[in-house]
Amino acid sequence: MNILGIDLGSTQTCAIIAQKDEDGLKIIGFAKTKTSGVKKGAITNIELASKSIEEAVSSAEMMSGVHYDKVVVSISGAYTKSVDSVGVVNIPNHEIGIKEIHRAVSTAKHTANLPSGYEIIHVLPYNFKVNDLEHIDDPLGMSGNRLEVSTHIVISQESHIKNLKKAVELADLRVDNIVLSGYASSIACLDDSEKELGAVLIDMGGAICDIVMHMGNSIRYNDCLQIGSINITQDLSMALHTPLKEAEKIKLNYAAFSMQPNTLIQIPNIGDEKFDEVSLDAISNIIYARAEETLMILAKILSDNRYTNSVGGGVVLTGGMTKLAGLDELAPTIFDNKSVRLANARKDLINGFNEIFNDPENTCAIGLCLYGAGHFTPYELDSNEKLRYKGEIENFNRQIKQDFTPQKEEEEIQSEIFNEDLQENDAISIQEQLNFKERKEKKPSVFSNIWHKIMNQF
Repeated sequence: MNILGIDLGSTQTCAIIAQKDEDGLKIIGFAKTKTSGVKKGAITNIELASKSIEEAVSSAEMMSGVHYDKVVVSISGAYTKSVDSVGVVNIPNHEIGIKEIHRAVSTAKHTANLPSGYEIIHVLPYNFKVNDLEHIDDPLGMSGNRLEVSTHIVISQESHIKNLKKAVELADLRVDNIVLSGYASSIACLDDSEKELGAVLIDMGGAICDIVMHMGNSIRYNDCLQIGSINITQDLSMALHTPLKEAEKIKLNYAAFSMQPNTLIQIPNIGDEKFDEVSLDAISNIIYARAEETLMILAKILSDNRYTNSVGGGVVLTGGMTKLAGLDELAPTIFDNKSVRLANARKDLINGFNEIFNDPENTCAIGLCLYGAGHFTPYELDSNEKLRYKGEIENFNRQIKQDFTPQKEEEEIQSEIFNEDLQENDAISIQEQLNFKERKEKKPSVFSNIWHKIMNQF
């Protein structure tokens, strides 16, 4: 099975094709293009956004040489909210199977208090309770009379989901799943210890920072800060009075400049062909001020959150903005009493090219491929409101292989019986028509008998 992950970001679109087989998951196609028609995580021009997707996907397809079977697309946290809900069901046969878990999670979905105009992206169970026994990781196969599940439900505006689907469909693709971008990044980045202890993952992108708190089995909280690396570009452009393209080049080359602290950089002015000389200190101060402000706002969001004190795994930063020189030294001073690490996608879950893994910009797209391959919470309702669980794909395929041949033979037998019956019925029908015709021809009508009698009298 080939899985296509599409991360439609505000500044760039990343497409990755991963192949799943008996040996595991391997990246075989990769491409990035500049995004048009998306601002602050929201689609502002469907046609331009669609062209960005189409360009990235066609390049990834050309590299891989294969076609995709499944399409998984990210949705920005900028237009998502979350609600918590509890579902309780009775277990008639006292044994908990997949159907009972599905009923419990679906009950939680139906009892959730959703705002009008919103649709469900994920229903993520984080705690199961069987009878009076709490904090059960996996209730499958357990005995009990009552199953209770606590869920975290990620929702998004219906119009935003429709716009996203339309942009993907205009690129001749069909969306199989929509996944919260922060959730996808957490799948790719967090290790088992961080998930168990609880960790905050922040994906610092071009225009927004996606925040998710992962505790135990699932996400417990998701949020978004609408500030990203593009704000640094804008700050540089305004402060240095240089075009945005030049400001972007300065930002991207800042790591190289910082190795030569006494360097003077020549930059063009806006509107004329003159060049100004700017010291590295001036550039550093602008970049440092914006990066510090962003991290301080993120730290404030976390300090106001009731789950933060329960997070023992620290703060994990990923995304394109983490490539800024000096961020690894700045971040630990902002997040008090929390360990901070800058992360790329895990290499133990998926194989492929090192340059793809080493770039934190690709974290979300890699996570989308992992989600499509079955790396998600133990149980969840996805964007299609279908129950997902570990091992579902393998079991499903095996079931198809077992059931396919006998079913086909049975269909052929039924078809033959049906054809024989048809032939027999056709023969009976034709014979009846012939007999009826003969009867009609042999049996004279009443009118003709009377007419003959009258004629005989004369």
